[in-house]
Amino acid sequence: MPAPRAQAPTTMAPQLPVRIQRSARRRRTVSAIERDGVLVVMLPAGMSPEQERSWVAQMQERWARRRKTGRAAGRRSDQDLLQRAQLLSGQYLGGQARPTSVRWVDNQQRRWGSCTPATGAIRLSTALRPMPAWVQDYVLLHELAHLVVPGHGPSFWRLLVDYPRTERARGYLEGIAAARGLPHHDDTG
Repeated sequence: MPAPRAQAPTTMAPQLPVRIQRSARRRRTVSAIERDGVLVVMLPAGMSPEQERSWVAQMQERWARRRKTGRAAGRRSDQDLLQRAQLLSGQYLGGQARPTSVRWVDNQQRRWGSCTPATGAIRLSTALRPMPAWVQDYVLLHELAHLVVPGHGPSFWRLLVDYPRTERARGYLEGIAAARGLPHHDDTG
């Protein structure tokens, strides 16, 4: 298998740690996925060290571009969302929010997200998929905060103060809602 063309390195986004996963069944294809903050690059078992280095660099470049544009976040599975929610809860809410499930749903036309505090279930609108990861994270964090404080009072908003892109994400969502002719609310759902 020929190695990809060498490309000039970029500084688009910080690089993730890399783990190589080789497979004897894999013949020609190379792919990568982010798992738990690690870029797992899947390669054919017979690839040379030189080809490996070249492909890893290319996969890092692709992943950096996806992260910068938010496209990687759009590929998050429900399991990825649950893991991300747990990470955000720990980072911004002291681990207080403990979701039982987080999933994408198609039936939310006027909400970005919703949650049921009694069950710990969080639902995110599939309309968020093409949006940047930091916007998805804000909506997810917003719903996580509802697992701690159900309403939108001052104690609720204090929970979101540490997320550095709260105001930016709210403005982004307000702009999308206005462009779609939807009513804007001060909450995500």
